[in-house]
Amino acid sequence: MKKIEAIIKPFKLDDVKEALTEIGIQGMTISEVKGYGRQKGHKEIYRGAEYVVDFIPKIKIEIVIEAEMVEKVIKIMQQAANTGKIGDGKIFVSNVEQVLRIRTGETDSDAL
Repeated sequence: MKKIEAIIKPFKLDDVKEALTEIGIQGMTISEVKGYGRQKGHKEIYRGAEYVVDFIPKIKIEIVIEAEMVEKVIKIMQQAANTGKIGDGKIFVSNVEQVLRIRTGETDSDAL
């Protein structure tokens, strides 16, 4: 099993969610996060004073899937989240050793 974490622009969440639902992804965890990469934040003016906003609001999507679905999910997420502009985000893939559904005690694939 694999865990996919994607950091995307907030307005792309619905597009990514719909695309994943179409290929059978049933569950995901969403978090509002802040950060920066090459985008490096931006400057804003508030009441006449200029200040730097270092951390940009983003959305973090986490899903755990069977290993054979990874390439398909990555491709779908990349297409749905892509705007072609800096700050589109990143996708991380990591191994998951075990999953347990608390309510039933099911493990691994059955728990997904």
